[in-house]
This record gives sequence, C-alpha cells and structure tokens, in this order.
Amino acid sequence: MTTASNTGVGLDVNDKTKDGLYKKVFWRIMPFLMLCYVIAYLDRVNVGFAKLQMSQDLGFSETVFGLGAGLFFIGYFLFEVPSNILMHKVGARIWIARIMITWGLLSAAFMFVQNATQFYILRFLLGLAEAGFYPGIILYLTYWFPSHRRAKVIAVFMSGIPVAGILGNPLSGWIMDAFHNNGGLEGWQWMFLIEAIPAVLIGVATVLYLDNDVKSAKWLSDDEKKSLQADIDGDAKGKESKHGFGAIVKDARVWLMCLIYFSFVMGQYGLTLWMPTLVKATGVKGNLEIGLLSAIPFGCAIIAMNLIGRSADRLRERRWHLVIPALMGGVGFVGAALFADNTAVSIAALSLAAAGVLTCAPLFWSLPTSFLSGAAAAVGIAAINSVGNLAGFVSPYLIGYFKDLTQSNATGMYMLAIMLVVGSIATLMTKPSVVNK
Repeated sequence: MTTASNTGVGLDVNDKTKDGLYKKVFWRIMPFLMLCYVIAYLDRVNVGFAKLQMSQDLGFSETVFGLGAGLFFIGYFLFEVPSNILMHKVGARIWIARIMITWGLLSAAFMFVQNATQFYILRFLLGLAEAGFYPGIILYLTYWFPSHRRAKVIAVFMSGIPVAGILGNPLSGWIMDAFHNNGGLEGWQWMFLIEAIPAVLIGVATVLYLDNDVKSAKWLSDDEKKSLQADIDGDAKGKESKHGFGAIVKDARVWLMCLIYFSFVMGQYGLTLWMPTLVKATGVKGNLEIGLLSAIPFGCAIIAMNLIGRSADRLRERRWHLVIPALMGGVGFVGAALFADNTAVSIAALSLAAAGVLTCAPLFWSLPTSFLSGAAAAVGIAAINSVGNLAGFVSPYLIGYFKDLTQSNATGMYMLAIMLVVGSIATLMTKPSVVNK
C-alpha cells in the first residue's frame, strides 16, 4: 500500500488504492448483511402472502389483517431507540445475532395462530424482536464507510427488499400450494415454519462471522485499519455529536427527517404488504402465479435502486435523487388504481411504483447521516426510523379499512401517492449545503 508521512489524521493513500480498500471491505461485509436483510424482510412481510389463505381460514376481514400487519411497527417503535443504544454499547455482532434468532423463533410461532387476538399479539412481539435491526445496520455502515461512499452501499444493502420479493413471493406461493394439508397443517402454516428457519441459522452464523468495527477486523492490516479509521474520524468532524434523547428531540432537522421518512415508508409498506392482494385483484389465479408476477416489480426496483444510488454518490447530490423516485412511485400507484382490472398494465404500474418507493429508502439515509455521527447517530437514526416506521402501522391499516369501506383498492393507492408528494416537498426543504455530500 502506498503511504506518506503520518500526520496524525491517518495514512495518505492514492485514490486507486483507497477504492481497492473499500472494495475489500464491501465484499467482506455487504453480501452477508444483505443476506440478513433478505431474510429479515421476508419474515416481516410474508404475512401479506399468508393472507391469501390465512384470512379465509381464520375469518379475518381486510381491516383485521391490516391492523395485525401494522401492529408489528408499534412494537418496533417502542423498542427501536433502546435497541440501537444497546447495540452501540455491546457491539453489532452479538446484538444483530440476538435480533435474528428471536425474530426467527417468533416468526415460526405464527403457524399456531387461531384467532385475531393471537395474530395481533405475535405481530406486536415480532416488532419488538426485530426492532433495531435495520437502523442498527445503518449505524453499523457508518463505522465502515464515510458519507460520500454511503448511498451506494446502503442501496446495495436495501436491495434485500426487492430480492426478498423476487425470491420470497414465488417461494411463499409454492410452499402454500405444495404443502397445503400436509401433516394436518395448512399451506400458510408451513410457510411460516419453513421461512423462519434461515433467520435462526444466520443469527448463529453472525456471531462467528461479523466484526464490530474496523479496529476488531482481523482481516485488515494495521495500515488498512488506520486508513479506514482516519476517513471515518474525518467524516465525523463537524457533525452533531450530542447524543442525549432530549437533544435529538429538540433538533428540528430530525423531525423533518421523520416526516420525510414517514411519507416514503407509507409507500414502501403499502406496496410490499399488499402486493399479492393487488396482483390477485387483477384476476390472477393460483398462489405460485401470483408470486411470480409479484416478483416483476421487485426486479425493476433492484435496477433503479442501484443506478440511482450510484448517480447520487457520483454527483454528490441527494435531494433530487430522492424527489424524482418518490414522484415516480406516486405515478405508479395512481396507474395501479386506474387500471386495477388489467393485469399487464397493473404490473407495469406496480413496477414503476416499486422502482420509486424502494429507491427512496436507501437514498434517504444519506440525509440524516450527513449531520449526525457517533452516539448521536445511534440515537438519531433509531428515532427517525422508529417514528418513520409508524407508517408501517398506518399504511396497511388504512388500506385495509378503505378496502372494506369501498370494496376497492383505489382509495388506498391514491392515499399513498399523496404521501409521496408530501415527502418530496419536505425533502426540498432540506439545505443542499448540508445534505449534498
């Protein structure tokens, strides 16, 4: 590695060598983290696919299902900030493993649900168990990558959402059809059991594989550690470091971030939790066919997420790289509402919606991490994510309520489009000099 004099701020390495070093870090940690997120997201939203059989078997209305799906995020909200603070103290390796093992066990327990009350309780407990995973990973990435390299990395990590849709929807449909009435269990019960097993196994693997931070990475040389740590320390200069919860609550920028994220998450969970229902409503029969068609929008989202994430890092521009995908998502939802009876047009509209709303999430996190670092980031990221993810409660509940009220999905789709416009306007209220890094 090419080095110059050490001035106390780290080693001076040329850009080509530095890029190679970050590539080494990327390939060491990102595939594993992405695998964790694929499994996490699959266990979080596979209830949307189970609904195709579960609601009929147990007599759940659309409102009951929407409320149960959303209660996950109440538990998530209550424990997210404490979870991130604990991760910052005890280390990512142990804490992420704890999260994955407990959510895997709870996800499997859904096979025993017999009524709405049990459904509500388990969804709430699953939210408690998983709280801290996503913001914990966002925090974890700040330990390894400076802000100007982070949008692309977070986009890759969050590709786990569409990958979970591409793999999980057809898998869920196949399990529900192939295992239906085997061993005295319904197809949806087998789905919960089978899809929970990887979470427990990967949770155990996390203890053996993941490193807490740069300093604890045995696969890096001392010079490489110094170079990376110098970048992280330099990136933290000038950022907010007050980490008391009171200081975070008083920061108007944090509340603006909460509004932006809430708006985008409304679209994200409106899409991911109701995708199978929306596809089925176009006239598609068979769980496997629904799963295969539902995978198409997620494939489009992977392409959009990574292309726009690379562009945002290359140009170091954040606001319009968020606004344009958000408006794309709004147009997609309106199209899905207007052409709900046409399978081909609906899939195209849902593809546009997925490309838009799923691109917003990874790019969003370049905004708060541009002015928060260290312990402040641990509290701030968790606070923003927990408040924003309350949309995961509001969105499915309102869509289910409107569906029962109007016997149509259109009102819910229009609501999601409006929220994406609100998020776009709020994004443009941020200062370019602060977020464009």
